[in-house]
Amino acid sequence: MSPDEIVDGQLAAYNARDLEGFLGYYAEDVPVHAFPSGEVMTDRSGPAFRERYATLFATSPDLHAELVSRVVHGRLVIDQEVVTGFMGDGVRTAVALYEVGEDRIEKVWFAV
Repeated sequence: MSPDEIVDGQLAAYNARDLEGFLGYYAEDVPVHAFPSGEVMTDRSGPAFRERYATLFATSPDLHAELVSRVVHGRLVIDQEVVTGFMGDGVRTAVALYEVGEDRIEKVWFAV
């Protein structure tokens, strides 16, 4: 699969709140970084990644992310999204940068 197909797959699994499908698109101990600082977000990386999304999917029945724009540059994919239903909250915007390996997302940066 191409990098954008891998990112598309994780987005579809996110919208379906399919935890195992979603996790299958990520490296096992995926690091999640704050952008632009690059600081590792320990509450969202590695083992915490599964816990965070298990809780999110279980508590957000109306969760949905709509892709607004995408830039693909080699193995990097940058998505801008509008997210609704996040923990019962209103609408929020999100920007994520994914570094994609041969078959999985290996690193993530979130604009915070």
